[in-house]
Amino acid sequence: MSDATTNATQGHLLGRTQVEDLFIVPAFALVAALIIGTVVMLATGVTLSTIGQSYVALLRGSVGSVNAVSETLTAALPLILAGLGLALGFRAGLFNIGAEGQIIMGGLAAVVAGVALGDLPKVFALPGALAAGALVGAFYASIAGWLKAATGAHEVISTIMLNLISYRLLDYLLRTPLIQKEGRADPISKSVPDAAELPKLLTFIDVNLRLHAGIFLTLVMVFVAYWLLFRSKLGFEFRASGENPIAARVAGMNASLTIVLAMAIAGSLAGLAGANQTLGVLDRATPGFSAGIGFDAIAVALLGRSHPIGVLFAGLLFGALEAGGRQMQVDAGVSIDLIGIIQSLVIVFIAAPLLVKAIFPWGFKRSGTP
Repeated sequence: MSDATTNATQGHLLGRTQVEDLFIVPAFALVAALIIGTVVMLATGVTLSTIGQSYVALLRGSVGSVNAVSETLTAALPLILAGLGLALGFRAGLFNIGAEGQIIMGGLAAVVAGVALGDLPKVFALPGALAAGALVGAFYASIAGWLKAATGAHEVISTIMLNLISYRLLDYLLRTPLIQKEGRADPISKSVPDAAELPKLLTFIDVNLRLHAGIFLTLVMVFVAYWLLFRSKLGFEFRASGENPIAARVAGMNASLTIVLAMAIAGSLAGLAGANQTLGVLDRATPGFSAGIGFDAIAVALLGRSHPIGVLFAGLLFGALEAGGRQMQVDAGVSIDLIGIIQSLVIVFIAAPLLVKAIFPWGFKRSGTP
């Protein structure tokens, strides 16, 4: 069996180094971020008792009740979906930072399709709306892929510009008669019909619980991304192109097609993240409905080491920080900005795994040990 075939069939297995990268380093990075967060709060005059109360509130607000778990999962789902798309791009050597624009376009398309299909049974309307979000997200991202493949335009620049275009395009489209809600002068879309909504899952416990069926879609996409990356020929080409594009071309891989496909698949997942929000949480599209999810998803993909399983856990962590941060603000009066500081510190430490290993040497096996 050739080395290439061995890598293709066994590359999905997690070795000790990958386990450390995916789980142990992020865990210690979070601990280090919380410690430095404590120092920051002390430096700003926050007492130790308030700090302890704030961290208890962070835990309680993220996993301390059914409502907390519901909010954590609701916040995590779009981050995971968009993060999966970005991770696929990173694996292919593409630094796609256009998930924000792809979320906007996919979410808006899902609303338009949902309204158009609203008179059909749910079995047709909901899949149709989700498919519209994924397809439009894929098309929007593939623009940057085509520009890179055809002209060499760097995907960072083109995706930044596409993000900016999506903001203004959303503002414009929300004021068109086809999309704007009747009787409204402000930019807001028609409401998504019940047939096209992602159904809430926990209303039998409390009608205010927001967790919806998008959780099943997200778990399926994690599996699909894992299979695509580590069990399919296309995923092998993505990884080969990302590791060594010159060797991939010499081996006969179509570099231009790989770029466009990687961007399109990434965009489809970001589009699903937008559809997740408009069909499952907001039930409409409004200016700024993406709420920066596309940018947070970059951190999620990096934190998850561009591995679908890692992205899943990173998204859950960021969802927990978002849900718990609101509880911190209510219970302890700590600014929500502290959560942004902690998230940023986590990313800093993740980006410097050697620093984490130097701070917590006892948590890692030495290279010479069996």
